[in-house]
Amino acid sequence: MRFSEMVEQAARLEDSVVAIAAADDEEVMDAVALAIENDLARFHLFGDATRIQQMIQKRALRESQFVITHTSTSQEAAERAAHAVRKGDASVLMKGLVPTATFMKAVLNKETGLRSGNILSHVALFEVPGRESAIGLTDAAIHIQPTLEDKVKIIENGVSALRALGYGLPKVAVLAAVEVVNPTMQATIDAALLTQMNRRGQIKDCLVDGPLALDNAVNLVAAQQKGLTGDVAGQADLLVVPQIEVGNVIYKSLMYFAHASVAAILVGARAPVVLTSRADTAEAKMYSLAFALLNAQQTKKVKQTI
Repeated sequence: MRFSEMVEQAARLEDSVVAIAAADDEEVMDAVALAIENDLARFHLFGDATRIQQMIQKRALRESQFVITHTSTSQEAAERAAHAVRKGDASVLMKGLVPTATFMKAVLNKETGLRSGNILSHVALFEVPGRESAIGLTDAAIHIQPTLEDKVKIIENGVSALRALGYGLPKVAVLAAVEVVNPTMQATIDAALLTQMNRRGQIKDCLVDGPLALDNAVNLVAAQQKGLTGDVAGQADLLVVPQIEVGNVIYKSLMYFAHASVAAILVGARAPVVLTSRADTAEAKMYSLAFALLNAQQTKKVKQTI
């Protein structure tokens, strides 16, 4: 999967609507303009209506692409945007110019938010120069020190996110510092348990292997030099990190050293959530929207079969 293919797939979806909390932000509206240029969605914008309309006019965008709801505060914008997605008026929620804590409080509100009973986790997808296909990373933003039970759910969320893009049987590498089980390193023990759980059918729709160090998870030659065999070593589609520090460093290293393009969403809620950084480019925000829209379509299909 390349990001251009992801955008093309998302553009073929029908009736996609994105609710944006506190959309009165120049960088967010640049991403919206790019998304409209690629026919990704229509938008329900919550925030300062006057400023939003000025931004729309500045970019010469058609007003028919938007519904605008005026809100007085960023908290109100977050709450009403989340509720719009909960009601089914939009399929994806996106963060605008609102503090992350305020935004997440609205997402997790039991009565008006998107809490589903599942845990939320962050899934990032990177298009790295020199690699033929994108590679996923989870969880680099939500879970500080995930338990074994958390890691099961994180893998399930990540696998679901990749399957929405067309990965039939994602290859999941559970990372650690080494590729052998060391009783003094909990990450290696968890990785081995997760691998065995997958083999016994407790974690489905994917192939899990670990512990794997980063090099032998993503590079086939490195895996072969260590004598590692199987379908995951050197060929991973999804990297599962042992704790947030590892995920954060890999995420930022790929962006700033490898100059990778990134798309990132929160999964596990009633609908996908685009939680971007102000440092993200408009293009990255647009890729994240495409990623979220394809996941929203998959969520809709699953609900229809239940």
